[in-house]
Amino acid sequence: MSEIPKSYEPRDVEKKWYAAWQSAGCFRGQPVAGRENYTIVIPPPNVTGILHMGHVLNNSLQDAIIRRARLEGKTACWIPGTDHAGIATQTMVEKHLRKTEKKTRRDLGREEFLKRVWAWREQSGNTILKQLRELGSSCDWERTTFTMDPAYSRSVLTAFVKLFESGRIYRGKRMVNWCPVSLTALSDEEVIMKPQKGFIYKLRYELVEQPGQFLTVETTRPETIPADVAVAVHPDDERYKHLIGKCVWRPLGKREPLPIIADTAVDPKFAAGVLKVTPAHDKTDFEIGQRHKLPVIDLLNPDGVLNENAGPELAGLERFAGRKKASQLLLDAGLLLEEKAYENNVGFSERADVPIEPRLTQQWWLRYPRVEEAKQVVRDGLIRFYPERWTKVYLNWLDGIQDWCISRQLWWGHRIPVWYRKGIDKEKLTEADLKDPTKVHVSLDGPADPQNWDQEEDVLDTWASSWLWPIGTLGWPNAEAQQKLGFDALYPTTTLATGADIIFFWVARMIMAGLEFARPGAPVEQRIPFKHVYFNGIVRDKQGRKMSKTLGNSPDPLILIDKYGADGLRFGLLQIAPLGQDVKFDEDRIESGRNFCNKLWNASRFRQMSGEMSDNSSLDAILGRLTPGLFDEDDHAILAALTDTMRVLEESFAGFEFAAATQKLYSFFWGDFCDWYVEVSKAKLQDPQRKANCLAIQDLVIREFLLLFEPFAPHITEELWHLLGYGAEGSYLQQTRLDTAAGLTAALAAKGVTIDAAATAAVEQLKKVVQLARTLKADKAAAQRRDVKLVFLTTDASWAVLESASAKLTRMVGAAELSRTTTEPAMSATVTPLGTLYLDLGASVDAGAEKAKMAKELEKLNQLIAGTEARLANTAFTSKAPPAVLEGAKKQLTDLQTKRAEVERLLKALG
Repeated sequence: MSEIPKSYEPRDVEKKWYAAWQSAGCFRGQPVAGRENYTIVIPPPNVTGILHMGHVLNNSLQDAIIRRARLEGKTACWIPGTDHAGIATQTMVEKHLRKTEKKTRRDLGREEFLKRVWAWREQSGNTILKQLRELGSSCDWERTTFTMDPAYSRSVLTAFVKLFESGRIYRGKRMVNWCPVSLTALSDEEVIMKPQKGFIYKLRYELVEQPGQFLTVETTRPETIPADVAVAVHPDDERYKHLIGKCVWRPLGKREPLPIIADTAVDPKFAAGVLKVTPAHDKTDFEIGQRHKLPVIDLLNPDGVLNENAGPELAGLERFAGRKKASQLLLDAGLLLEEKAYENNVGFSERADVPIEPRLTQQWWLRYPRVEEAKQVVRDGLIRFYPERWTKVYLNWLDGIQDWCISRQLWWGHRIPVWYRKGIDKEKLTEADLKDPTKVHVSLDGPADPQNWDQEEDVLDTWASSWLWPIGTLGWPNAEAQQKLGFDALYPTTTLATGADIIFFWVARMIMAGLEFARPGAPVEQRIPFKHVYFNGIVRDKQGRKMSKTLGNSPDPLILIDKYGADGLRFGLLQIAPLGQDVKFDEDRIESGRNFCNKLWNASRFRQMSGEMSDNSSLDAILGRLTPGLFDEDDHAILAALTDTMRVLEESFAGFEFAAATQKLYSFFWGDFCDWYVEVSKAKLQDPQRKANCLAIQDLVIREFLLLFEPFAPHITEELWHLLGYGAEGSYLQQTRLDTAAGLTAALAAKGVTIDAAATAAVEQLKKVVQLARTLKADKAAAQRRDVKLVFLTTDASWAVLESASAKLTRMVGAAELSRTTTEPAMSATVTPLGTLYLDLGASVDAGAEKAKMAKELEKLNQLIAGTEARLANTAFTSKAPPAVLEGAKKQLTDLQTKRAEVERLLKALG
């Protein structure tokens, strides 16, 4: 047991203990027969990523959960890893190539380019995992998985082959979201809608049969007119019924007649009720075209440049330049009636941040498996969402789910395991051809005669690999790997902590993948990938804006760690992270986290300096030092507050209420222990008979608090655990079994200590008196004065309590004496649980100022009473609230009404 240094140096402590934990294998999640397992899979950050505040929040939450599980005696396994992030990584390496070598990937060729990507990954691809260690993350690093690892890749390709063989994967030419920068298809979830200011163009299409007569059409995209193949009206629109079946001239590009067709997709109330139909460049238009068997004219190259189908005047122009040119050509032809400012929502590529193009391309598609089961497991509560409101969002998405475009036109990723017989035009393959093994080969290892086949160029969507994360990280589908990694014991995993923004991208898909592939034929509860899903909020700045490099409002977590320590950052951030709500980041709260760590350090040091350190090696050893006969009301109160804190944390972890847990820890240790118990104990430490018992209680409280605080601040708690003699040499705090509130209460009772509820309630009243007295002194600019007198107008019973605690109260408040009055003196006053307190400052009191203060307090009380009454009158609250909560609200109303009556009396006395 060493002396605690005067100041706490977090970085030294953090580095020392993290290295020691790793060396001792403390984070290893190896299943043990007969022991409950608790498993978390990390949401794999992009291999390109560096630590940002969102990662800090999410991983601090996960670490708190997994560390708490360890302390509860469970086999805690937190599986880390990274995602290959197809588009993001390929884009990053391509940018580097252009910058350093003035080359593109196509200059290098596929094989050489992929070598460059792997080299980059080896050099800097695990940066974020190293940074998570700085945060104190207790992952089982030996299990680190990368989605492009050979074993994991085998898992991804196995899933593809199985789904293809079951008829769920097919190839088809359909409308997709196309990124003209990344040159790949995107899923709907990878498209971000943004409001954009542009123009809507009011045009004239001349009727073929009635020269000089025109239909009015409005569009935001005049550059696509050369690809128009019809105009459509609603079949019930009386304005145009007589024109259905006739034609109009295409006003731009090749002059051809376009049929006027009727389709219910047309909104007769929008603009003039006439829609230009361009199947190659709009999803709705494509569907209309399919219904009416219209031709398709594609006038855009993959990079968004207009091609020869746009006509000689537009071909070669970038799409937005083409729009401007098209409007000018229409104006010159007298066909542009009006150009109006217009704001609408436009889809942007999430990665490239450019407007996407609806584009007709051949892609691989997946008909989602197990959709109904995926709904049912959530409806039945086998998988629970926190907050619960996300359940409805999840179910609504599954109700309207569409086939998933799983192919991407990239090189970095899992290349689709499909081969085409050489010489075959894959663009002309039918659905029947895909099942013909003489034309198409689908397998894990490819055809036996590879020289006669060409492999599919496309790779799988990144999410088509990460949807297998819970089973792939545990060895599926390789039986030997599953046994080695503990699949049977660790799957289903226990909890997933992630952001709600990927509930569709990832969470829903993982549920379907688990149900489809894990333990075929087993009950659903054995196939689900996890049992609990906690959705944390987004970290925003003080103004509520999402953090970004562009705004410059995102602090560097590593700088914050250097400044405040990892524990200070973790604890400070989780204090402002309510269940599922966005977090408004404030560096002051991180400083508060560091200050709390300093408070813990100083309080522990004060304990060490207050007397000899006795046997702290176990809970039983400390309990054996207690002398129940020497307990006073403050001893009972601190143990009651301790067990209450333990209960609150048990409930908070069960409900993923981390802000409630951290706030309770803060108020207990700073308020109940440091500000009250340590202060009132100073007198007992001067009494030789009571000193040993008092120190044993302090040792007990600090021991239990360190166990409770460890999931949030693992480094400082480990350091103090050893400095105060709680841990033997070579052991670690996280290897200690956490005591429950019920367990500690029973252990105390076995030693003859039964917590006195009446004594605890009396101390709570005294604390409130001290708080109100200090506030009254501060209001009178007398906070530092110790010559003031406390005068009470109260009942005999309350006076008995006050008089017995007179020495303690005057010391805690900073007053010269405490006395009782039977009349109402002309002094500043406040209402306390033990009567009305008057502050004798030895000078006259400004009655007017006192009256104004009381009136303000009365107004506040009236508001509180009205709010509580409304709450109790609300059946939505009274019908659902637990009995204890309901009784608490009723008692609060009674207390407020009593206090209001006393304030009204004081106001009356002041005239």
